[in-house]
Amino acid sequence: MNLATVFVSLAVCAQPPSAVGEPSGPAADDVRTAITRGVDFLLKDQNADGSWGGPQDSITTWSGEVWASAETFRAWQVATTGLCVAALLEAGTSEESGLAADRAIKYLVDNANVKRANVWDTMNSWAYIYGLQGLAVAYGHPRYAESPLRSEIAEAVPKYLDDLSRFQSLNGGWGYLEFDLPRTRRPQGAMSFTTAAAIVSMEFAKRQGFDVDQKVVDRAVRIVNRCRLPNGAYTYRVRNVPNLHSEYIDQVKGALSRIQVCQSALMLAGQEIPLEDRRFGLAHFFRDHKFLEIAMHRPVPHEAFYYNSGYFYMFGHYYAALVIERMPPEERSLYWPKLQREILKVQQKDGSIWDYDMHRYDRPYGVAFGLMALVRSLEE
Repeated sequence: MNLATVFVSLAVCAQPPSAVGEPSGPAADDVRTAITRGVDFLLKDQNADGSWGGPQDSITTWSGEVWASAETFRAWQVATTGLCVAALLEAGTSEESGLAADRAIKYLVDNANVKRANVWDTMNSWAYIYGLQGLAVAYGHPRYAESPLRSEIAEAVPKYLDDLSRFQSLNGGWGYLEFDLPRTRRPQGAMSFTTAAAIVSMEFAKRQGFDVDQKVVDRAVRIVNRCRLPNGAYTYRVRNVPNLHSEYIDQVKGALSRIQVCQSALMLAGQEIPLEDRRFGLAHFFRDHKFLEIAMHRPVPHEAFYYNSGYFYMFGHYYAALVIERMPPEERSLYWPKLQREILKVQQKDGSIWDYDMHRYDRPYGVAFGLMALVRSLEE
């Protein structure tokens, strides 16, 4: 492909979307029904201790070996529960959903001490990120304005923030596996999307009045900006010197979801993302959506085209919703139906949503991401 073709492609993707030739979006009542079914699934799926997820029921062992430790599973459980708390409070309207959120908040408060599993496994980052986001959403919710749980939330949030700060890598980001050697007490490696998700959670906490170390945020923002490539994608891993001729996963078609989380994080942190860049990311997200669909439900990560993984799917749709929220009103009304269609078509008969087989975490985290995206799509 020559440069002229590249520039034409970039210009086309930067144009406002058009409804011409687009299938109609789901009816608002269908979206509300999907939200209700998702909430009902979470209410039925909640564990007795208030959490969601667990180490059971996975077909994925990766070459016949289960590599995760007990602390890895606890990190995933805290992260999944944090997402479900946020989803229930944003989408649920019944007293039953409120009581379920109460129990889940208590679990997050009682488990605000997730440890690093081992020198290689840093999945604890996900617990800090989404545990923090769930508690931040709860702290700002009217249900807890006069609740005794409010003081418990206020006590737990700084613990999540402190752990997030302590495990910020030497390059300023966060990862979930430590690939680089030597493996040090403070991690060295980081991923753009983990770092961006951390920025989003810290900004949620900041908006509720919590004392978030701005230096931690600034280092993370700097790293995410450094991950952006001239082709409009964001690199998967944080590299000292990004490869400007990257292939596969760092091509736009391998970065469809990363573009959404990175752009939404930078905007929440106060950075202006040009409208044409946001259009570019959303245009590719929906135009090349098939590459996310092909990877969905595959049991081995990164085996699909452009090294996409199944767990990119719902993650990307949630953060795409955060980007769409910041589009001009006349464009939001064109993007929301696209997003609704892609979420509703993967909802299962029991109300669950899943994109990657991951023990008992996949359905609740999939529903949580889906609910938070769909609720935003109805705010028009």
